[in-house]
Amino acid sequence: MGQPEGAREPVGRRFSYARTLVRVLPVLLIAIGLFYDHFTPREFTAVPFFTAAPLVAAPLFSLHGTVITGVASVAGITAVRLHYDDAGHVDAITEIATVATVAVLAVLINRLVRRSDARLATAREIAEAAQRAVLPVPQERIGGLEIAARYEAAQAGASIGGDLYAVQDSPHGVRLIVGDVRGKGLGAVSAVAVLIGAFREAAEQESTLEAVAQRLERALARESTRREAARRDTAVEYEGFVTAVLAEFPHGAGRARIVNRGHPSPLLLYADGTLCTLDAPQPALPLGMEDLATWPDRAEETGFPPGAMLLFYTDGLSEARDARGVFYDPAERLSGRVFSAPRALLTTLAEEVRRHTGDRTTDDMALLAVRRP
Repeated sequence: MGQPEGAREPVGRRFSYARTLVRVLPVLLIAIGLFYDHFTPREFTAVPFFTAAPLVAAPLFSLHGTVITGVASVAGITAVRLHYDDAGHVDAITEIATVATVAVLAVLINRLVRRSDARLATAREIAEAAQRAVLPVPQERIGGLEIAARYEAAQAGASIGGDLYAVQDSPHGVRLIVGDVRGKGLGAVSAVAVLIGAFREAAEQESTLEAVAQRLERALARESTRREAARRDTAVEYEGFVTAVLAEFPHGAGRARIVNRGHPSPLLLYADGTLCTLDAPQPALPLGMEDLATWPDRAEETGFPPGAMLLFYTDGLSEARDARGVFYDPAERLSGRVFSAPRALLTTLAEEVRRHTGDRTTDDMALLAVRRP
């Protein structure tokens, strides 16, 4: 079994304490400067403390906060020199001017940092909007099954990934795909759009799940050819292959068929808390790597009784690390637990990963759960 909940919470608290300490550091530096100048001989100077305060504040505080810190630093060094009655001395004037100059530079640094952050946020919002446009949230009930999906973006500043999911009702049953495009950025988002479009068409038209996988293989081959020139550009981080798991739930059959192409194994959670990892008997290469090796896809079949849930996820879940580098193990954490609905399961997973990593995830995470009522 995994670590108790209480053993994981201090990791997040330590990050919170560190952030709090850094944010109060400018105030502490000014206080230390005043203390230092008061309790040391007048030949000693606390200018390094007063100049450090606005520089530390610049990347952390708002413009208003940086200006206040700079003014407080200048006021602090001025008060010290007035206390010694040498504010008009050339050395005192030089110290005050030095602190004032650094305070002005800190304001300029703050503006540059905020402008850069705004550009980064805008680029990320565009990529996220593009990703959400091709990953609509599925309906809560499709073909008699309960469905829930959740997409958790990585921490701010990390590159947008290529995680994907889609659910489609078809004449052959409810079909779904969960996958992860290797690479980051808008190139990966574009590949997601290609795959989702190909999957929705193939899910309706192909009679077998294996044929759906082959349609996706061909779609990726066309996309790779089209992007051959773009991939030479280092700004495009799409590597041309996708780990994916496809599943099919024939209407009213109580069975599930799964084709796994190099993706993390789905987890089957029974109504009594028993958990089974659905590992593929024969590992297969990801989609888009047919040039390296080819073999016929084979769907593995498993029972899917009433009350059972199937969890599909990307490696953003299983490779989430805590401060010590320990991975989050979903099979270990979920074994023996019972969840009332797919949405409750995904909410619990997202919260536990956030605590496990101290809210510092580095990879996007796509989750999809299916329950048979």
